[in-house]
Amino acid sequence: MADRSLRGTRIGAHSMESEEGVEFAERFEAYYDCPNGHTIVLPFAAQADVPVVWECRCGAEALLRDASKPEPKATKPPRTHWDMLLERRTVGELEELLTERLELLRAGKLRRSA
Repeated sequence: MADRSLRGTRIGAHSMESEEGVEFAERFEAYYDCPNGHTIVLPFAAQADVPVVWECRCGAEALLRDASKPEPKATKPPRTHWDMLLERRTVGELEELLTERLELLRAGKLRRSA
């Protein structure tokens, strides 16, 4: 009997659920303008926090229409090898180490690397 109830339907082609009694959330459309001339229209729920910047399909950052560009976050400058070296040794110690190594190199006690 179960075979007869499914006869004539395309299983997986479309859902048996209906939208009766379903209340959709209020929505609005946000417009983003890309510096390359593209316009992006995205639907958001009325109570959603809308981001000021959205990535465009071309890879550029699109800005929300009628919004100002957000301030960049304060970040620490990247640490270089020199900065990390100075955390371990002083400039005087480094100069002393350099003179020792140069003396060894000139005396032929160190091999030069190619």
